[in-house]
Amino acid sequence: MSTSASKTAIYAAMAANIAIGIAKFVGASISGSSAMLSEGIHSVVDSVNELLLLYGLKQSEAPPDEQFPLGRSQELYFWSLMVAVLIFALGGGVSVLQGIRSLHEETVASNPLVSYCVLVAAAVFEGAALAVSIREFKKTQENSETALWRAIALSKDPGAFIVIVEDSAALVGLAIAFLGVWFSEKTGDPVYDAIASMSIGALLTVVAIALVAKTKSLLIGESAAPETRESIKAIVRSDEAVSAMEAPITLHLGPQDVLLALNIEFKNNLAADEIEEAVRRIETEIRQTHEEVKRIFIEAASVRPGR
Repeated sequence: MSTSASKTAIYAAMAANIAIGIAKFVGASISGSSAMLSEGIHSVVDSVNELLLLYGLKQSEAPPDEQFPLGRSQELYFWSLMVAVLIFALGGGVSVLQGIRSLHEETVASNPLVSYCVLVAAAVFEGAALAVSIREFKKTQENSETALWRAIALSKDPGAFIVIVEDSAALVGLAIAFLGVWFSEKTGDPVYDAIASMSIGALLTVVAIALVAKTKSLLIGESAAPETRESIKAIVRSDEAVSAMEAPITLHLGPQDVLLALNIEFKNNLAADEIEEAVRRIETEIRQTHEEVKRIFIEAASVRPGR
């Protein structure tokens, strides 16, 4: 996903979360619902997360310099990890604690109609934000037939998939809060509202753990997609000057910033200037085919058998 597409999705999600968060806190103060308060906390955490993602995107665009010769693309991965930690600590932890505290409440939340109206309105806004996020994400998918969650699992752009996961979790959380308020109203037992709050916390905890695992993998260095690696192999092997090559080494420094290292064995009868021309030809073809490959390092050497 391009930077502009990521920002569009993040801005849409942030605008929705700010508006929804205000409504949830107002609704929680009027009704006294624990689940509503947990949902308000959820929206605050999501809004902070979007700010961190925007900051990470901004920092990742900094050009290379003497201190950071490969640029700072991985800043986005670092701040994405911070987002996952915040979801766990603030979103999940505080919601669970709020639910536990509410277990001791003896009165049912008042004005359930207010809670219902806020939750339905929040679901509309969250659904709209999720639709924008999915639309922007799909624009960048080379294979439109890939299932959404499979595409997210393969994505290298946390600015895209974190927003989709957050918005999806928010909709599930709203459904849980709605059920908690409804059961408490019908039974006259506030325990259902408390259970809903703890369930929202558990949901956010599961989401956070999944995001931590994914962003950690990106931060320590994932290779390019198998399709990209195979395409690079085909480009190199199709060049008339190449006799053999080792498997390409690729590293995602950022969503659209891939480092590539190649060990190529050229034909023995080539002069130095012919090898130099072949290297330029291969580099040009790779860059034209894969715009995300920003840095290419080619070593002309003998290829070991079996590589």
